[in-house]
Amino acid sequence: MPIPVKIMSVAVATALIAVGCGKKEEAAPPAAPAAAAPPPLVVKLGHSAPLTGPQSHIGKDNENGARMAVDDANAAKVKIGGRDVIFELQGEDDQADPKQGILVAQKFVDAKVNAVIGHLNSGTTIPASKIYSDAGIPQVSPSATNPTYTHQGFKTTFRVMANDEQQGRVLGAYAGNQLKAKTVAIIDDKTAYGEGLATEFKKSAVASGVKVVAEEHTDDKAVDFKAILTKIKGKKPDLIFYGGMDPQAAPMAMQMKQLGVKSKLLMGDGGCTTEFVKNAGEAADGHYCSLPGIPYDKMPGGPKFIERFNAKYGEIQLYAPYAYDAVMVVVEAIKRAQSAESAKILAELPKTDYQGVTTHITFDENGDLKDGAISLYVAKGGKWESLETIGGAAAPVAAAAPVVEAKPAEAAPAPVAEKK
Repeated sequence: MPIPVKIMSVAVATALIAVGCGKKEEAAPPAAPAAAAPPPLVVKLGHSAPLTGPQSHIGKDNENGARMAVDDANAAKVKIGGRDVIFELQGEDDQADPKQGILVAQKFVDAKVNAVIGHLNSGTTIPASKIYSDAGIPQVSPSATNPTYTHQGFKTTFRVMANDEQQGRVLGAYAGNQLKAKTVAIIDDKTAYGEGLATEFKKSAVASGVKVVAEEHTDDKAVDFKAILTKIKGKKPDLIFYGGMDPQAAPMAMQMKQLGVKSKLLMGDGGCTTEFVKNAGEAADGHYCSLPGIPYDKMPGGPKFIERFNAKYGEIQLYAPYAYDAVMVVVEAIKRAQSAESAKILAELPKTDYQGVTTHITFDENGDLKDGAISLYVAKGGKWESLETIGGAAAPVAAAAPVVEAKPAEAAPAPVAEKK
């Protein structure tokens, strides 16, 4: 039987509606997955210093300064090519031993570190520098001051403080011109640092009219200096210069007092520590020392650094601000290069023009700090009191009292003045 037109029209309409509804209910195509964020770029910085043994307090101080810089660099959220950069510090103990320093250097090379901060001592830094040079790894030392380190012709060696040529020259001139010493005895610990500084001091002291009346040697493990000091006492020098570190300087000062040696000690940065005045006690008073750079509280970023460092790690021992700056110099080179490759860091380091915590840092053709200042101190009442800053941008603070009284015309030399 034929279908009525009315019924057929309703059926067609219903079918059309059904088809239309079906199109509306089709699922939308799935959205493309979001692009994954690139993984962070890990930059490895090696740090080496003595973390055990008699110099461990200085080594840990260096490491703490470097760690604080790494923390700050990570907080700054550095990016390279759109990738977040994470800085990691690999700390190693070289025990202030040249042989151990070489083993640590090879360990850093094998770990493929991007740069090295260190070493602390010249005796470990110099032999290790050959390994880093061969591997093309940049090395920035915060505290190795022997000139040989940067004068070997390597393109990988940099330091952020004055070297011993600068320090020894200032110390020798200071002995003759400001302290008015006429005679000096010299003791060194036979390390690259101690012997090197003593050599530079001697050249400058002699050029300033000071007579060297005795030269003695010890080592960086000794604690008994009575035989050496007894020999020197008979020479009656106005000053005793010591090239070495504070674990020897403190007992030396105490034994000088016990033996009635009237001469005053003059030391480089190795003896210019809080541990020296603490361990030597009353025997520290009146002795002199020098530090590359300006006093902590007068450094461009000194007061803020002191406050932050003391809150986190305790009192600064010696080189912590320089270790901080050494890390930041590398970080700035990485940012300029937009790469953490060692070769590209090396290309940027000579261009360094950085306002650090310690000073404004630029390097000469050898990788040495330009215009490094040297500051002189005297021990009084259990602390080091600043006397004068020579070189750099800092103005002199004060003049030191002479260890020898000024000699009137035609008069006999006066005795060494006692410090009270």
